[in-house]
Amino acid sequence: MSPKRRGCGLKVLVILLVLLAGLLFAVDRVGESLAEGQLAKAAEQEAARYDVQASRTSAEIGGFGFLPQVAKEKFSKITVTMQEPSFKSVAAEDLSAVMTGIHVPHELLTGSKAVVTVDTTDVRLRVSPGALTKLTAAASGLDGLSLQIVGGKLQARVKVRGVDATATVRPQAVNGRIRLLVDQLPEEVPSVIRRAVTSLLAKGIGLPDLPFGATLKEIAISGQSIVLTAAASNLHLTAGA
Repeated sequence: MSPKRRGCGLKVLVILLVLLAGLLFAVDRVGESLAEGQLAKAAEQEAARYDVQASRTSAEIGGFGFLPQVAKEKFSKITVTMQEPSFKSVAAEDLSAVMTGIHVPHELLTGSKAVVTVDTTDVRLRVSPGALTKLTAAASGLDGLSLQIVGGKLQARVKVRGVDATATVRPQAVNGRIRLLVDQLPEEVPSVIRRAVTSLLAKGIGLPDLPFGATLKEIAISGQSIVLTAAASNLHLTAGA
């Protein structure tokens, strides 16, 4: 074979490889988009069981390569984001869930109904102090409890024995509840009221069932917001038709 013909053959081979790579990339993107839509819908339906609504729910598949993960029927990571969410009819600032170890049947890509199993789900819910006050109002057992952030610190206002008291507190997540440890109370608060406030807040306040059945693991102050971090395991999502 002449050098000229070998050169032409090589060019054809390169062109075919480029076209094949482009085709595989297109199939990868289309399949990924379809799967993300199905997973977002499934996550939205599951969240609705916990009275969570959102203007839009999206899912992003992570990990290396969509098609290789499909072949294994397992995605390493999916991030679900809910825009303008509300929880128990209380407006939240944002809600996201990072899912890892997602077992996805092939039927999901055809639009058929399938059960997706998620090994671990880490939920992050950001709310205002006022929203958290509303969420915990029914289960707190504390008369007139209200929360606010002043100077980067959380303050809890509560009525004890007819006396209004405002304490600077440190929130902690303990056994799925929010414990409020008193750091500071005004000096003019009588000692008997001081002890009662400290004891009541330390007992903690309960939360409604969190999205995806997650258990509260951490609570933190971020700017003028309160961030709740929770975790769930062995979550089942029904996706598809």
